[in-house]
Amino acid sequence: MKNIVLIGLSGCGKSSFGKRLSRMLRLPLLDTDAMIVEAEGRPISDIFAERGEAYFRDLESAACRAVSEAEGAVIATGGGVVLREENMEALARNGLIFFIDRHPSRILRSGSLCDRPLVQDDRERLLRLHAERLPLYRRWADVTIRNNGTKRHMASCLRLVAKHFRHHGK
Repeated sequence: MKNIVLIGLSGCGKSSFGKRLSRMLRLPLLDTDAMIVEAEGRPISDIFAERGEAYFRDLESAACRAVSEAEGAVIATGGGVVLREENMEALARNGLIFFIDRHPSRILRSGSLCDRPLVQDDRERLLRLHAERLPLYRRWADVTIRNNGTKRHMASCLRLVAKHFRHHGK
């Protein structure tokens, strides 16, 4: 059974969407950022501050290799997972990749970026990251899910992903 892999910009809803999707489909949830935090024993913002982005990206690549071995899991990734082709190749081998496309202006309005090291002190950076990463998200996505952030829309997105997974995830 294939995995459901969620990619998208920081703050787009991958973790919360992943939690709901894993409950709905009764599949385990693997969150690469949570795995990194647990392994390092400190928040991602501290990892960035103390060791830098390159060190974090190495940890992220190791987490991607680990979760790509799973079968029948929902995998929530960090926003920069697409920056390394090796990550996406590993995740795509046994995964259906869903790009959660939430416009940065909606993410900024939600106010949920205070713990995001790449954008917490420079909210305009989220717009730049979106512009830089959008072609990569689109390149790797099997399916694009537009997330406007409302609960009603989230429910319809969950049903869409579940339907696609039931048809293509075996």
